[in-house]
Amino acid sequence: MSKFPQEIRPSADPEIICDVLIIGGGPAGCWAALEAAGAKSRVVLVDKGYCGSSGATASAGTQIWYVPPDPSEREIAMASREALGGYLSERSWMAPVLDKTYESVNRLADWGYPFPVDEKGEQQRISVQGPEYMRLLRRRVKNAGVTILDHHPATYLMTDGGTVVGASGLRRQEGGRWTVRAGAVVLAAGGCAFMSKALGCDVLTGDGYLMGAEVGAELSGMEFSSAYAISPAFASITKTALYRFAQFYRKDHSLIEGAGSARGRSIIARTLLSEPVYARLDLAETDEVKAILRRAQPNFFVPFDRRGLDPFTEFFEVKLRLEGTVRGTGGLRLTGLDCATTVAGLFAAGDSATREPICGGFTGGGSHNSAWAISTGAFAGASAAAFALSKETRPKGRLPEPAVRATENTQPVDPHAIIKAVQDEVYPLDVNYFRTHSALSASLERLDRLWEAISSASVADESQALQLRQAQAMAATARFMYRAALSRAETRGMHRREDFPKQDPAQHHRLVVSGLDAITVRQEAVDPGVYREAAE
Repeated sequence: MSKFPQEIRPSADPEIICDVLIIGGGPAGCWAALEAAGAKSRVVLVDKGYCGSSGATASAGTQIWYVPPDPSEREIAMASREALGGYLSERSWMAPVLDKTYESVNRLADWGYPFPVDEKGEQQRISVQGPEYMRLLRRRVKNAGVTILDHHPATYLMTDGGTVVGASGLRRQEGGRWTVRAGAVVLAAGGCAFMSKALGCDVLTGDGYLMGAEVGAELSGMEFSSAYAISPAFASITKTALYRFAQFYRKDHSLIEGAGSARGRSIIARTLLSEPVYARLDLAETDEVKAILRRAQPNFFVPFDRRGLDPFTEFFEVKLRLEGTVRGTGGLRLTGLDCATTVAGLFAAGDSATREPICGGFTGGGSHNSAWAISTGAFAGASAAAFALSKETRPKGRLPEPAVRATENTQPVDPHAIIKAVQDEVYPLDVNYFRTHSALSASLERLDRLWEAISSASVADESQALQLRQAQAMAATARFMYRAALSRAETRGMHRREDFPKQDPAQHHRLVVSGLDAITVRQEAVDPGVYREAAE
């Protein structure tokens, strides 16, 4: 039973009281809200956009790491990406994530999600279509009694005696600010794609990383953030599964050898440093295969159809669009399966939390990432509810001030100029994809100077407050990334060092970053068992 005596009040009131505050309305936030509400706690969920339609998942289909509890199948599933991820993942995390994902996806089926069926009439529960999935989750969250506040981006966390006790943010439609007093907070605000126009990702600007770091939370895996997706040059579609049916060409239509192989992304990236690259889905040779691909990824074909372009027979220019930590693995460091961060009262889930425990240093693609959102959302929601409901009744006095940095003697800044400056540092392939000490150091120096100028900045127009906060979060995320990347003098997972092209067994550890003005990096040991067995 909740120990907070007050009732939740409507959004028009500047202060709301609840047990658990969920920041973010994607899959991780929704699963967290469902678990917290199921634990008899009062839950408020705030979303920067509209819960159910904003974010990476809502805009397209995604695979799910859904594996039946058969020991041999589970073993194959867990071993499948260990080498790719540089042996930084851990079975002690993988097994519970697989268990919770299997349980939760089966709940989706029970709730009526329309999974496709095979020729035997059995449901195939290995993927979902984003719009239907998120529509169902929003409905379940509302029916569970959760208060959903759409268009209420969170900007600052509040602490009391070192414990997170709530958050504040902006009301994008009504104007003004909101404040929530909570017994615990779950950050499920997504990762950071640096407004690269990757499909559904422009709301994902690293807000959770900045808010967490401001109150003392640590991050891990931030060097594994150089995820780029193949995309038509004229569109934001970054669903890359269909490029298995593509071949890649130069402007004169000569074939780029190896671009369709396992190393194809790097070959495409290398080619893009000096010339444009074109693609054509010419490996889909029959009408039947083409029809199957259109059914599997209908969103992929929308921009082509609008242009009257047939991607199966016509060449189209492609680029690599940065997806950062949305497809990378970095995020807030978790202290255990309860998904607690290193700050009391603060929990993290989905892309806000590092995926190293199940992916190591390489992207989990859609499948692992989806499972991580489902499972960590559930773990974090249940743990946050237990934390909140175990506490004594809080004083009814005034809430502490949010963790806002001082803004005295600062000149107003242009958020759009800041965003452009950050993008200029993280987009280039010869800085962020093919990494070197010299390029990373020069970029980090510029980012540090930028941070010094903007960390306590203000805006002349209050309507730009959210843009400024997003710009600050992106700048902070880029600095976390490059500070960690400089500290890992090897190539491991998706982290590619041109000056250190091999994996170094002596660097089989995680890198944990913390701080804002001065960022520190420390090493954290990883169970060497699987790595040692592989080496032998």
